[in-house]
Amino acid sequence: MKRAGVIGYPLTHSTSPAIFKAAFEAAGVEAKYEAWPTEADQLEGRINALRGDDMLGANVTIPHKEAVVPLIDRLDPQADLVGAVNTIVHDDGDLVGYNTDVAGFGRALVEDAGFDAKGKRTVVLGAGGAARAVALSLIESRASTVLMTGRSPRRLTALVNDLRAQTVAGVTLSWAYWQDGSFLISLPKADLIVNCTPIGTLGGDSEGESPLDAKLLPENGTVFDLVYNPAETPLLKATQVRGAKAVSGLGMLVYQAAESFRLWTGQDADTAAMLAAGRQALSGP
Repeated sequence: MKRAGVIGYPLTHSTSPAIFKAAFEAAGVEAKYEAWPTEADQLEGRINALRGDDMLGANVTIPHKEAVVPLIDRLDPQADLVGAVNTIVHDDGDLVGYNTDVAGFGRALVEDAGFDAKGKRTVVLGAGGAARAVALSLIESRASTVLMTGRSPRRLTALVNDLRAQTVAGVTLSWAYWQDGSFLISLPKADLIVNCTPIGTLGGDSEGESPLDAKLLPENGTVFDLVYNPAETPLLKATQVRGAKAVSGLGMLVYQAAESFRLWTGQDADTAAMLAAGRQALSGP
């Protein structure tokens, strides 16, 4: 039987095994999907294990989306552009890195949030692999401004410098340090805020916390939380208190996973079955 799994740390919150189980069953594919908790010093060994003949590949999540890049054989152009990998495909012994987060976020933004980013003011929280993908998606959608925010000026500067070459006319890409003046001014005026940090994740160090206070959120904007477990995160609760539109990250998880499924199997995934499995997993036993 073929195998695939998700690589990250921690993974106690992950619903990916349930989602992919539904996808494999719906398509009649005999494969098993597992959670592979992997700390930084275990990453190289875990990636090398993907070269086994029984492996389809792996998904990659926090905190390894950038760290896996030098450990695999080659990158798809989209992954190369983003500088982060969330899907690895075993191709005849070689490991090929892809980034399906860009397409997954773009689809969720339209289908789940009903949001057209063109000409809109957007703020992205975080400076990791997911933030890179979300920013590129917003640039491609021609948002008027894409403000990257985080706690590490070094990482933010590197991220913005990497993405600046992809920024098209009419899009302003910049960064602000967490809680500085431009950060505090920009948030309430944003049309869209996207949380790409793990803050609020069930089972994580920041469980029960929101990255933003309700008073900083835009009253008439949209807040998209890539954290999907719990189903109603502290940030989404704060968004509802503010009266803004709250969007869960479950749809993005499923849409990017469906593209991973296609890359591994050559078949289209049943996203309805995957969404149902995800909701069931989040609702508990």
